[in-house]
Amino acid sequence: MDNYKKYISELLGTLLLVFIGAGAVCASYSLKMAGGQGAGYALAIVVFGIVVVAVVYATSYISGSHINPAVTISFLVTGRMGAGTAAFYIVSQLLGAVIAGFFLRLLFPDAVSTVHLGTCALGKSVEFWKALLLEAVVTFLFVFTIFATVLGSRRTPGVLAGVAIGLVYLFGALVASSISGGALNPARVFGPAVASGHFDYHFVWWLGPVSGGIGAVFLHDKIFSGKPAKEK
Repeated sequence: MDNYKKYISELLGTLLLVFIGAGAVCASYSLKMAGGQGAGYALAIVVFGIVVVAVVYATSYISGSHINPAVTISFLVTGRMGAGTAAFYIVSQLLGAVIAGFFLRLLFPDAVSTVHLGTCALGKSVEFWKALLLEAVVTFLFVFTIFATVLGSRRTPGVLAGVAIGLVYLFGALVASSISGGALNPARVFGPAVASGHFDYHFVWWLGPVSGGIGAVFLHDKIFSGKPAKEK
């Protein structure tokens, strides 16, 4: 029964992340089309960062608040999570993202063929490998922060973990926004992509974040997670 609670938590957490974050992109576009002054993509990224903080605090005690296949795969490859549990986590995350995407399609039909319901796209004249590399780098920093603050909570006050994670997500997404859209999360792209049918270079937002996350957790485990030396 406890595992089902975790899966539902991951589904709802990812749904909230995608619905509010990608919804901010859709709402900004709709406001511009109505003659108003849209908030812009940068503000939508700030919304994403704030939502990450909120979801971490809301669901971490239930499921660990992965809400991101790249994070779950990082736990899997280091043996912190079994393959079956990881698979259900990822399915729950993707399902939550897809549900959010279709909610957005219902609310913002004009945003389907224009901003593709807030899914990510390559920047103008950007080669896909540059976007993939940047997604890997910013996700590396994001996942490393998760492991350093949550698993290293003896060094970092646990109450601040959610803020640190949200801020790194926000800054990473801002840096990558004009090149790759700043996803750092395959589910965040997958849900709106399914609902809008926009899958151009979709592999970029899987290979980049997953490879960055795996690199981060191995670096953390091999170098930074050793037992502290005894005081003399």
